[in-house]
Amino acid sequence: MQHEIICLLGGTGFVGKHLAHRLTQQGHQVRVLTRRRERHRELLVNPAVKLIESDIHDTEQLRRQFAGVDVVINLVGILNESGKKGAAFRRAHVQLPEKIVAAALASGVRRLLHMSALNADAREPHSLYLKTKGEGEELVHAASTKGLVVTSFRPSVIFGSGDSFFNRFATLLKLSRPVMPLACPDSRFAPVWVNDVTAAMCRSLDDATGGERLDLCGPEIYTLKELVRYTRDQLGLRCAIAGLGPRLSRLQARVLGSLPGKPFTLDNYYSLQKDSICAENALPTLGITPTPITAVVPGYLASRTARGHYDGFRRQSRRQQASDS
Repeated sequence: MQHEIICLLGGTGFVGKHLAHRLTQQGHQVRVLTRRRERHRELLVNPAVKLIESDIHDTEQLRRQFAGVDVVINLVGILNESGKKGAAFRRAHVQLPEKIVAAALASGVRRLLHMSALNADAREPHSLYLKTKGEGEELVHAASTKGLVVTSFRPSVIFGSGDSFFNRFATLLKLSRPVMPLACPDSRFAPVWVNDVTAAMCRSLDDATGGERLDLCGPEIYTLKELVRYTRDQLGLRCAIAGLGPRLSRLQARVLGSLPGKPFTLDNYYSLQKDSICAENALPTLGITPTPITAVVPGYLASRTARGHYDGFRRQSRRQQASDS
């Protein structure tokens, strides 16, 4: 395997940390751009990771950091925003990819891996998250006419140690007893393990998947209510789950969307109107057997402490290292 220099944007997030670990285990040198270097000790201890303070929204800084890089990987994304409607989504999902493309071309980088989302669609009429994700995806692929080889990844909800899906519902279930009202209970997902997602990205470092948009899903489809019930049962909680209809789901979104942290918004509601499942799962094509939630989720939910912290990342990293060897 050829060892490459890879620059990660969004490398300090959930997927980014797992991806940086896998890349360095395979012998690659990784640059992670971040606003606050000192906040990410788990990356600082890895000698193959170079953590660089940089403003990723400054095209000139991006150009300098991309110098000598073989592959750029963009993982930046937000689920909610504050302030002017649509501005934060557009900045993260459209304007940043545009700057990444410009800086990559100016620096001589010819390979870009881009994290999109299932159902991303520039023509989406309601969800700004899906609309801007779709616009960003179209933008990066359009750069192929200028010599940039692009692959985009469109995962269903990603699970794994430190995720914001099962862990968030675990917290909500504890706070909601005896009854948890659940919006959009019939929305369907095919949860995909973070290690399968990072494996797919690592197997796409060469040009073999250039130009492709890869949907990534787990092996099984669940409704949202089934996933929340599974989380509850793994935690051994006694909490009824009351599925809400469309009208009450929208009302819940409006109420929760006005709270600090925006735990659930109207844009989230609109996103959930489309099932997050794959028509054609790219994982088997890449030689990856999709991992079920039952093989992974019980382990890290069991690791939660009374304070809500998690100690599963190191255990998952060791398991990933063993699988890579």
